[in-house]
Amino acid sequence: MNWLAAIQLALKALWRNKMRALLTALGVIIGVAAVIAMVAIGEGAQQRIAKELESMGSQNLSIRSGTVTRGGVRTGAGTTTTLTFADAEALRDVPGIVAVAPSVRTSAQVRYRGANWGTAIEGITPEALTVRNWPLADGEVFTTRDVALATPVCLVGQSVARELFGLSRPVGEMLVFKGIACRVSGVLVAKGATAWGSDQDDIIFAPLTTVQRKLLGITYIHGIEVQTSGRNAAFAVVEEIKKLLRQRHRLREDQEDDFRVYNRAELAQSAETNAKVFSWLLGSIASVSLLVGGIGIMNIMLVSVTERTREIGIRMALGARRRDILWQFLLESLILSAAGGVVGVLAGTGGAELLTKFSDFSVVVTFWSILLAFGASAAVGVFFGLHPARKASRLRPIQALRYE
Repeated sequence: MNWLAAIQLALKALWRNKMRALLTALGVIIGVAAVIAMVAIGEGAQQRIAKELESMGSQNLSIRSGTVTRGGVRTGAGTTTTLTFADAEALRDVPGIVAVAPSVRTSAQVRYRGANWGTAIEGITPEALTVRNWPLADGEVFTTRDVALATPVCLVGQSVARELFGLSRPVGEMLVFKGIACRVSGVLVAKGATAWGSDQDDIIFAPLTTVQRKLLGITYIHGIEVQTSGRNAAFAVVEEIKKLLRQRHRLREDQEDDFRVYNRAELAQSAETNAKVFSWLLGSIASVSLLVGGIGIMNIMLVSVTERTREIGIRMALGARRRDILWQFLLESLILSAAGGVVGVLAGTGGAELLTKFSDFSVVVTFWSILLAFGASAAVGVFFGLHPARKASRLRPIQALRYE
């Protein structure tokens, strides 16, 4: 069989009914474009979630105060006062832990000259910014000496800086909250909102002891952020942390933990799995369009076989073999789907780019999604074109020549 001649014949046959061929290919074009665009949206969502979890510290653990039971009444999470700075220091010796950052948290109305703003105030150590991967946009971080001396200095988030200082530079200015004058030593880089809608930049960081002694009047801490060497290490050290803290808090075997350990690696793993499922779900829904396009190809090719029955009979009478007829119609179907696949890829990638430009969607077109969509369109052409091609090849020459 001369493949070049067969391709030329297929192109001529499609050109004779170009409008019908275009409308048939349109189903494949829409299907491929939809698959690429939907997968791009899912991939963009997956990368956005991964980036946000990374900014929050996906390999970190959070230790929070637990519950306390008095007279059979459980008072709820965060009501115990057993977590201490010494607990945080003891955790540094656990293998797999890279950094430890204790913290306390409160809220207050903050004043600067004629402006005021209600925000969260968190007492931390300088190491907390490394654990949370939160650098400064301006100024400098307070030191461990400031923590030891309970110095009234602070770092402000971008939202606080905007609400209180406007376009002015906050560094060096004095803020007042709960009767304490606090010098701004730095401004944090903007982090934006979390997936749950809370503003991470609406916060003030101060030395741990400053908040403990001068704002809250306590000696215990509310929580500890633990940075591990990786996600695998995060899963591995949880039990070691529980064992150490239970030993330090002198808890009996029949007593429940007076603390809670939250593994962000579990959250990251779950979120990434959900994002992948979401991406595949979008692609699967869009692939229904490809199925519809394939049915359109089969329908048109069956019509074409019926219309060209006498042509098939003449070709067979002149010596064409059944496989030549089979390949002739299969090539027409494949050309239709492949051409639709190429145009669909261009339409899908272009649509994804426009979506990124004119909306807030994070869209990422990947090479594998293009390859998958185009491969699916070619497979649709072969699968749905096979039945009409076999029907054409099985026609008997005498009956085909007599067909009106």
